Parts: sequence; C-alpha cells; structure tokens
Amino acid sequence: MITLLTNLFIAQKENTDSPGVRRAYGMICSFVGISLNILLFAGKCFAGLISGSIAVTADAFNNLSDAGSSLITLIGFKFSDLKATSEHPFGHGRIEYLSGLAVAVIILLMGLELAKSSVIKIIHPKAVESSLLTVIILIISICIKLYMAYYNRTIGKKINSSAMKATAVDSLSDSAATTVVLISMLILRLTGINTDGYNGLLVALFILYAGFNSAKDTISPLLGQPADPELVQNIHDIVMAHDEIIGIHDLVVHDYGPGRLMISLHGEVSGDGNIFSLHDAIDRIENELNEKIHCEAVIHMDPVEVNNSRIVENRKLLAEKIKELDSEITIHDFRMVTGSTNTSLIFDAVIPFDSKLSDEEARRQIEELVSREFENCTAVVKIDKAYT
Repeated sequence: MITLLTNLFIAQKENTDSPGVRRAYGMICSFVGISLNILLFAGKCFAGLISGSIAVTADAFNNLSDAGSSLITLIGFKFSDLKATSEHPFGHGRIEYLSGLAVAVIILLMGLELAKSSVIKIIHPKAVESSLLTVIILIISICIKLYMAYYNRTIGKKINSSAMKATAVDSLSDSAATTVVLISMLILRLTGINTDGYNGLLVALFILYAGFNSAKDTISPLLGQPADPELVQNIHDIVMAHDEIIGIHDLVVHDYGPGRLMISLHGEVSGDGNIFSLHDAIDRIENELNEKIHCEAVIHMDPVEVNNSRIVENRKLLAEKIKELDSEITIHDFRMVTGSTNTSLIFDAVIPFDSKLSDEEARRQIEELVSREFENCTAVVKIDKAYT
C-alpha cells in the first residue's frame, strides 16, 4: 500500500534529502497510520464489547491513541517544513521532535490509565466471553500492526525520521501486546481460566515501555546528542581529502531538525602557507560540505608548525606520554613559547565526558607530566571536550 501511494504521489521519491520529499513521505505514512488505527480501534472495541474483556478494550484504546499520535506526527511534518523567519532563523525542523514528544506523552498517559483499569479488573474480576470472532479480529490486528511496524521502520530509516522510527517501535510493541491478549483468550477458551485483568496490566506495561522509549528518542535530539558516527566520518573524509588540511578537531554538529544541520570545526593548516590560498581552500571545503551533506559549515583555520622539527617531535612525544594517563585523551593546537629560562608548552587537551579523571585532575596530572618529562618546560593547558 505504501509503495503504491509513494509511486502515485511522490515524483522524486528517491531524493530523500529534499524537505518536500521528506514531508510527503511523512504525511502519507501518517494518513495510512490514522486510517488503519481507527479501523483497528473500531474492530477491537466491538470485540471488547461482545467479550467483556478489559484487555481487548485496553488494546482498542491503545490503537485510538496511536491514531492520535499519527495525527500529531502529521501536524509535526507539516509545520516542521515552514521556512526560517527572523524569530526562528534556523527554521522549524525541531517541531518534528516536539510532535514526537507529544506522541510519547499521550502513550504514557494512556498506559497509566489502562494500568489503573486493569488493576481494578484484577481486584474485581468479571466474566469474559471468548468467541471465535474475537480471536480472528485479534489475529488480523497483529498482522496489520506488524505491517505498520515494517513500513514505519523502512520509511523512517529512508528519511532519517526519529518520529517515524518511534512509531515503528510503538507498532511492534502493539503487536506484542495484542499477542498477549490473544494468548489470554486462548487460555480462557481451552482451560476456562480468566487471566484478563493480568493480561490487561501486561498490555499497559507494553504501552508504558513504548512511551518511555519514544520519549527518550525525541528528548535526546532536543537536549543535544552526539552526531551520527557515520556523519562524523563522512565530514572527516571530505575535509581531509584536501591537501591543505593537516588535521581537524573541535568538530561540532548542531542539529536544528532533520535536514537542518550546522557544522563548525577547526582545520589545521601549515603555518608557512599562503594565507589567501588557504582561505580559498577553506571556502571550497565549506561549499563542498554544503553540497554533499546539505549543511551550513564554518571552518576555523588553525596554523601549525610543520617544518620545525623540535616542535613536531615534542608534540608527538607529549601526545604519547599523555595517552599513558588516559588512552582517550588527545591534544591539539600545540605551540612552544621559549623564554630565557623556561619554555611554555601551550595546547588543548580533549578529555572524554566519561573519563575517570575530572577536568582539574587531568589538568594537574598533565602539568606534572610536562614538568617531569620535559626539561625546563611548563604546561599551559586548556581542557576541551569532544562533542562528536
């Protein structure tokens, strides 16, 4: 169904970097999701009424909440494509994340309400009818939800949408929850044992788990998360392909919504190079990043000594010694300022966020290392962090 609709309504369906194509994919999947979830709600509501099962009714209202979630996702895709304004110069892409968060909140609230109803049913159990029609409806529902999980996951990966990936996880959780309800029906039909309230509670726990994961997936990009390692490697390969660049550091990727990236980094260049030629090279790299990754890139030039053997050797030796403190610590922006009696080794040390050493401990140990290993030298260290 999704393939047919995308063939009919998306002219350049392979151009997923285009905001218009992303929006079209998102809107088609949302419309299909709303329609299928409303059908599932109606079918399960009917099955719940004729069987008197709280688990089936809980599963029905879970599908209704999914329809509401798809509607919010649809609105998110629509508004996230609004053009940048003077009030929001980076665009409105993060609305897609906010819509995903709203979906997660709805899922969590529904899960809590259904858990409450299930506990009441456990305390005050009621008779449940296990009909063949109810079983058939549940089996059809499982198949539809598995299909929804498949297409949401496939399209979510295709257009890199966290909201659709979260919807896929939710659909998979729904199919598992409905399977639990179906098992309870079969147990009742075969043994006469009523586990309805307990299974309703289990369904509620599935819903709460899905809501928690959805919230986590949408909150992370809003708070700021590390860039995708594949993207970081791609940026590194593009920049380092230019002979003028000796090394890069301080790479930061700012995410303002899918397809709205701003990149800043420091590119190391030879201190002996022609400033105008180097500036031209930096401009070319920024344009290349824009064309290939569809981002706004800003590159700061860092001149480094490449022909002074003493500086090159000391930089290499210092990097090796520091790795003995912590193999994850790296250095950059290394300079040597020689005075009449003392030489200052000036550099930045990148300390991992999960390092066992605090910033001050790392600074102190590096300063002691320089004093111990380098004669008449003092360390001037700036502690830095890696954001990728």
